[in-house]
Amino acid sequence: MPSSSCHSSSGLEKKIGHRRVDASGETTYKKTTSSALKGAIQLGIGYTVGNLSSKPERDVLMQDFYVVESIFFPSEGSNLTPAHHYPDFRFKTYAPVAFRYFRELFGIRPDDYLYSLCNEPLIELSNPGASGSIFYVTRDDEFILKTVMHKEAEFLQKLLPGYYMNLNQNPRTLLPKFFGLYCVQSGGKNIRIVVMNNILPRIVRMHLKFDLKGSTYKRRASKKEREKSKPTFKDLDFMQDVQDGLLLDVDTYNALLKTLQRDCLVLESFKIMDYSLLLGVHNLEQAEREQQMEGSQSSSDEKRPAAQRALYSSAMESIQGGAACGGSIDTDDTMGGIPAVNSKGERLLLFIGIIDILQSYRLTKKLEHTWKALVHDGDTVSVHRPNFYADRFFRFMSSTVFKKSTSLKASPAKKGRAVLTVPKLSGPGAAWSACQLPSERDENIYDLRGARSFPVLENHDLNEDLSSVEHKRPNTFCLFIVSGLQSCTPPSFEEATTASVATTLSSNTSISIPERSPSDTTEQPRYRSTLITSFTEMTSYSVTK
Repeated sequence: MPSSSCHSSSGLEKKIGHRRVDASGETTYKKTTSSALKGAIQLGIGYTVGNLSSKPERDVLMQDFYVVESIFFPSEGSNLTPAHHYPDFRFKTYAPVAFRYFRELFGIRPDDYLYSLCNEPLIELSNPGASGSIFYVTRDDEFILKTVMHKEAEFLQKLLPGYYMNLNQNPRTLLPKFFGLYCVQSGGKNIRIVVMNNILPRIVRMHLKFDLKGSTYKRRASKKEREKSKPTFKDLDFMQDVQDGLLLDVDTYNALLKTLQRDCLVLESFKIMDYSLLLGVHNLEQAEREQQMEGSQSSSDEKRPAAQRALYSSAMESIQGGAACGGSIDTDDTMGGIPAVNSKGERLLLFIGIIDILQSYRLTKKLEHTWKALVHDGDTVSVHRPNFYADRFFRFMSSTVFKKSTSLKASPAKKGRAVLTVPKLSGPGAAWSACQLPSERDENIYDLRGARSFPVLENHDLNEDLSSVEHKRPNTFCLFIVSGLQSCTPPSFEEATTASVATTLSSNTSISIPERSPSDTTEQPRYRSTLITSFTEMTSYSVTK
């Protein structure tokens, strides 16, 4: 049944954006009922994925990001489509080859994808939030489907080339993992749906849930939100209720903040802001008490939660990856969550992910920030320019939300999943493993704007020289040519260019991803920003305007 937020006291229709819920509880989106929309999604995905599997695999080309395939589903059926009892609709699939590559990268086979999405009815989430979108989750908790606005779908299409490059270099990320973008045309309306990884599995009870942005202006859960059975709290609530933060062991804290830093730099390069960290907290001590109160029968009959199948989809894998650290975690104990403790010493499991990244700093957002800044402190509002937003977001997470505890035991990597292959490196970066950072240098690692102090950037003299040049000669810019690399021209597409160059910042340790053609990997030139100084041989040219 829909949550209480979907019904007014008078029993009249409740509407938020394009989502409508009538007095009987029937949900519609753009005048299409939820049941018809779920059926159209399953029919469309079943057809498009099955059709794509018959095509030979090949490398992803630039034009693949802009392909849109369309198929018509009449209710009486056709030579290509089955008959159904829903209104006629047209189903569009965006960038099918590119998204097939993304699914392969995360270890999702076509039959598993079809089984999760199409074998059983989708479950509509009853607490969707205030965005006006409809959320569906698959019965196995693997995927979540969300309706998105036209501007958001268009922005995701523009992000795909840079998103592709970032995933190749760094599949271990807290950013949303997009597995498909589709559109259902019905009744003259376009309903766009994106398929993503599910951050908060339903089978794990979340005793606390937060939506955190690092801002304080109107960042407190409303009275109506607090009345829900599973409310989502905000920044001021966290600062009040969890004053001492969430304590992590040193290695886990370092790995988490390293991932957050990479992701913030990537989001800033895409000019993205207003994103949030979705944080679910499962209290193991409280869960045991609840189980004892409910009786021992539930513990013997209840099935243990199954681990997510998609690679890097669990919270622990997102920050550490497979078994890169050589340890193991029993999935029955952690369920993919990140072990932590609170100030009372209670054991916790954290489920985290960055959400709502399809908001760019366009004109409307600039006007919104300007207006709010007139009536309130501009630095505290959620809408802000991307670089300031990334700085504030990272500072809040690294100092207020997550804190380091030297008394906790290190958390090993998760067992039973594919192992990340980390190439042997020579030079300054050779000492750094995929998920270990030296604790003695923690104080200098996590300055987002001072990315030059990142562990791999060991040529401090060069960085200091660059800083002095930038400050002393504002009309001078520096061009770096890394010896041994081919010079190449970035793509002409502006967004892809910005993203492609910036996403090389997203990983200071290259991760080897199995390629279809091994010879391709040695010939592909890589872009490197001026901040990447881990190479020992550089030539600096100073060109004065």
